[in-house]
Amino acid sequence: MKDVSVEPHQDVGAGSGLDRRRALALAGLAGAGLGMGLRPAAAQNAPAGLPKKPYKFFFVCHVTLDQFFTPTIYGVQDACAAFGCTYQWTGSQKNVVSEMVNAMQTAIAAKADGIAVCLVDPTAFDAPTAAAAAAGIPVIAFNADVPTGSPNKRLAYVGQPLYQSGYNSALKWLQQVPEGGHVMLSISVPGSLNQQPRLDGYIQAIKDHGKNVTYDVVNAGPDPATEISRIESYYLGHKDVKGLFGTGGSDTYACGFVSNKYGLGKQGVPVAGFDLFPQTLTYIKNGDVNFTTDQQAYLQGFLPVQQLYLHKLSAGLVGPTTSDTSQAYVTKDNVDAYLAQSRFEGRTSAEPT
Repeated sequence: MKDVSVEPHQDVGAGSGLDRRRALALAGLAGAGLGMGLRPAAAQNAPAGLPKKPYKFFFVCHVTLDQFFTPTIYGVQDACAAFGCTYQWTGSQKNVVSEMVNAMQTAIAAKADGIAVCLVDPTAFDAPTAAAAAAGIPVIAFNADVPTGSPNKRLAYVGQPLYQSGYNSALKWLQQVPEGGHVMLSISVPGSLNQQPRLDGYIQAIKDHGKNVTYDVVNAGPDPATEISRIESYYLGHKDVKGLFGTGGSDTYACGFVSNKYGLGKQGVPVAGFDLFPQTLTYIKNGDVNFTTDQQAYLQGFLPVQQLYLHKLSAGLVGPTTSDTSQAYVTKDNVDAYLAQSRFEGRTSAEPT
């Protein structure tokens, strides 16, 4: 490939009598002119900002009271305040899919301007999503999504790529598991698309890693009390276990609870999982949990509102786009930042200043 770079002391426009210093001086004058109002027509005609619109969006969640979604709700609120919209947070308290489907049908009947839904089941939401599309209501998945190739008519997914996040997290905690060690993997609702892909990622990483690690999968249950009871029972029956690894917020907290109660951190037994329950963060600071995986819950509320607003405002010209809310690890080295009072992590309701 031809090198067209300019050497540091080469004359710009050589042969025309315009040296580099003079060219830069003229560029500075041109910039100053722009600062005095000599702007392109497009810039002169630019609006002051996007208009606020009273669009109403419905968020259909599988665990509406789960503390994981506190920063998500703050994200929804902040985006609605920015764009003049309103929202309704609805769905199911305990991952009952039929209740979520009913909530979607209610949103359609109410002529919602957009719906964001946790697609925790691979097929149950196909019909209501199609009905919404037929009614001209855009649907975005958040936090959980249908598998690739699904006929579901949702327009985009906002959240973490769940299988890959499980795989990557397992590669991290497998470094702490000894050769031939036996570990426990937990899942709150087997088959649910917000956790099952992570579990599948865990298992594939174990197969690929080559350390002859074996595992049991514990069905921890849909609520924290049940999860603590089942994970503790498993540990008491398998005290030689070489690691406890959750796939969601509440079962990761339960793993941390058991680790704290029985001093697993001091014994060198790694514990890790997902999400930013305040108790989990405290366990990390105390050394009971090695790390947890952050999926930026705040963005999972803010971005769907932003995308649905722009889609509605542009009459469909600006389409929702799949957005990876990233994967970051919270360890003892950076946990203090997460423990600080922050609306973005759901630890305070105070608006940022």
